[in-house]
Amino acid sequence: MVGFVEASDGARFYNAAIYLEGGEILHRHRKVYLPAYGLLDEYRYFARGDRFRAFDTRFGRVGLAICEDLWHPSAPYLLAMDGAQTLLCVSNSPLRGVSQPEGPDAMLTWERLLRAYAQLFGQHVLDAHRVGFEDGVDFRGGSMVTGPSGRLIARAGPLEETVPTARIDPGDVRRERTSRPLLRDEDVEPTLAELTRIGTARRG
Repeated sequence: MVGFVEASDGARFYNAAIYLEGGEILHRHRKVYLPAYGLLDEYRYFARGDRFRAFDTRFGRVGLAICEDLWHPSAPYLLAMDGAQTLLCVSNSPLRGVSQPEGPDAMLTWERLLRAYAQLFGQHVLDAHRVGFEDGVDFRGGSMVTGPSGRLIARAGPLEETVPTARIDPGDVRRERTSRPLLRDEDVEPTLAELTRIGTARRG
C-alpha cells in the first residue's frame, strides 16, 4: 500500500492510496474525510473521495483507509460490510498533547479506536503511521498491527523510526467471526432506512 497525491482531470488533486500486487495496481482509494481543524487543512488543497470499497487480494478481501477516514465509524463499517477481512490504513498525524506517563494522547486514542474496530468487525487492522519532523511539526509514529480479537500484535513506539513486523493467521478472522457473529447478524435494512430519513431531514 502506497500513499500519494493523485492529479486527476480538471486540475483536481486527491489524497490517495493504492494497493499493488504482482507489480499491478489492484485498488485505489481516495480519502473521503478531509480534516480542517488544528494544524490540518486538507480542504484547501484536496478534493474528497466518494466511496469505500473492499477488494480481493491473494491474502483475502481487503479495505483501504487514510488517516481521518477512520475517525469516522462509517468507513470501517462499510468496508467490513463489503467483506473486508483486513483493514489497511496509512496515517499522518502530528503529535498533539502528552499524557504522562502513558505517552501521546492522540496515539492512545488511535490505538483504542483501531482495537475496537478490529474486535467489532472481526478483522485484522494494520496501520502505518508517519514518524519524524518536518517544518517544525512532529509526526508521532506508532505503527501497529491489531488482531481480530482486538489484541495488539505489534506496535512501534512513539517517535520510533522502525517497521514493526507480525505474522498474521487468516484463520483468526474466521474463528473470531464464528465465535462472535456480529457481522453475520448485522441488518443493513434499518440502517439504510434511518440514514435515508436522516439525510432527507438534513437536506430539508
